[in-house]
Amino acid sequence: MLRRAVIAGCVVIAPLAAIRAQNAAPAASEPSPAAKTQLHLTAENFSMLPSVQQPALSPDGKRYAARIAIKGKQYLGIVTFEGNKLQLVELGDIDLNWWRWVGDDWVVIGVGQMQPVLQQDMYLRRAMAVQVGTGKITAISPRDAAQLADDIIWTSSDGPPRVMVSYQTSVFLNEEGFWPQVHEVDLATGKQRNVQRPVTEVMGWYADADGTVRMGVAHGNDGRSTRVFYRDQPGASLRVIARTASRDTGLMIPALFTADRGKALAIDDDDDGYSALWELDLATMKRGKQLAASKGYDIAGIETDPSGRELWGIDVNEARSEVRWLNPDIQAMAREAAALVKGGQVDIVSVSRDRQRAIVLVSAASAPGLYMLYDRTAKAMEMIDFVNPAIKMRRLNPVSTLRYTARDGLEIAAVLTLPRGASKNLPLIVMPHGGPFARDGEEWDWWVQFLADRGYAVVQPNYRGSSGYGTNFTRKGEGQWGLAMQDDLNDAIGALAARGIADPKRVCIVGASYGGYAAMHAAERDPTLYRCAVSYAGVSDLKAMLSYDGQFLNAGAGKDWLKKQAPDLAAVSPINHVADFRMPILLVHGVKDRRVPYRQSSLLAQRLKAAGKDVTYIQQPEADHHFSRQQDRLQFLEAMEAFLKAHNPA
Repeated sequence: MLRRAVIAGCVVIAPLAAIRAQNAAPAASEPSPAAKTQLHLTAENFSMLPSVQQPALSPDGKRYAARIAIKGKQYLGIVTFEGNKLQLVELGDIDLNWWRWVGDDWVVIGVGQMQPVLQQDMYLRRAMAVQVGTGKITAISPRDAAQLADDIIWTSSDGPPRVMVSYQTSVFLNEEGFWPQVHEVDLATGKQRNVQRPVTEVMGWYADADGTVRMGVAHGNDGRSTRVFYRDQPGASLRVIARTASRDTGLMIPALFTADRGKALAIDDDDDGYSALWELDLATMKRGKQLAASKGYDIAGIETDPSGRELWGIDVNEARSEVRWLNPDIQAMAREAAALVKGGQVDIVSVSRDRQRAIVLVSAASAPGLYMLYDRTAKAMEMIDFVNPAIKMRRLNPVSTLRYTARDGLEIAAVLTLPRGASKNLPLIVMPHGGPFARDGEEWDWWVQFLADRGYAVVQPNYRGSSGYGTNFTRKGEGQWGLAMQDDLNDAIGALAARGIADPKRVCIVGASYGGYAAMHAAERDPTLYRCAVSYAGVSDLKAMLSYDGQFLNAGAGKDWLKKQAPDLAAVSPINHVADFRMPILLVHGVKDRRVPYRQSSLLAQRLKAAGKDVTYIQQPEADHHFSRQQDRLQFLEAMEAFLKAHNPA
């Protein structure tokens, strides 16, 4: 079982320098004066996994925990600055989904793995804790946990290292154990105690910074109604304080419980449909004054101090994703760190408890970036690592945002990356993002930069339905999979051709996940616009996704959502239009993809081959949905490069 596999995880402690030496990759050769626009970058240079991802500083500022790449594989790494020591946690085939500190000596991690449960494969989620130094592992998810058991709703900021975990004990709807309960776990001793019993239909529990379970949100079995349960004091009974008849009705859930037990902070739409941060009266569930907003864009979340008591900033997604700090001291820290760096965008990633140390990311849209440790007392920066040791901080291909008007008058924002030194009449790659409830911004993208390095202009439209541009823009994508959402992609071609940037006769479409679906669909829907298509982990059969066994499409809610994405799912499913494919297509899919089953690509490839269509299919035995292994990235880049060179050469 998953719990046993996790506890058997291997912990290794070694000097970080030795690990980095093993991880060294061929560096990009420096350009000659006569060829400044050519950096001689290889596919291997671009395919490198990030050396460090999402580093989290320990509260005392002495260590950080991060996803670490070594020899093309990823691990959880805990790095101690003094002595430059690395503690490595090997999880094998188990997915590392997230990690966070509890005190100065424990890192809690969320893991997952597909397991057979009652003759059905389910993605089981678990939580565990790793002790710094000793490597001791404590299982947080109880032995009787069912599918969902990694929802950490509270972590202690003082005293013994403790967490609260919300978990299921049954996979059967309407059994009592299907509705999560909450346990408090002492990480040092492993002792557990129940702090909240299950309540029918409550799937989400919320705790305040003191460790009191304050709120539960119940979704009715009808898939529509919602109730909010609430208590204001420890030991008080839960009571219903809000009801809605439809999930589409706005219901504010606290992002932060404040020191005033009657108040909270919540994210909700303003009058123009853009999400903002508001005060929330918990007695009435009515919002008060607006505290922060990002004009013309949605707020994506909030940032707090390590204890979860104090609001520090808001997450905004304008041209790029960044944190807008509201706390004056953190604002000052950000300015101080930026003043020590020449060039590049400086973002604070993680801050110590005493606010004297911070991990910062120095980056650019055209460069991978590097992580540094800012010591406020010493007024100094210390190198942690380059995100990509081969490319380092070389500025590659310029990135900008453009706006164009879709055929129905809707304004679409798109990210445009051009080959350095070129800007006219270029071969074009249209690259829709996945999701589709997501968006692209002016940020480093190894896949996009690889294509631009090979001479292609790359446009990434944030088509209707993308997130970040307000509720109204997102809702314009409802029912438009393969329809108006697809038109938005096509309209980017005309916009770039009209500006002289792209040659409309040399266009291919490339994408992953939903973007892979869009590439498949374009191959049979719009054969006159594109010369070829490339799909990674795409969806070819939308109805089959409805029957996919539910580990990602949460119970009925996710399936109901997918049903609404087109008037007729079969009509916009590429697998039902094999005869209409009129261009070469490259399909790549990983067998270990848990988000989109690989048969979504393999079955389409079989039918296309049987119909005599020009299809290339690459099945990657160890690949997942997220390019987690370098060799899979490299194989994909090399195959895509050869395919594009054959069908749409730059």
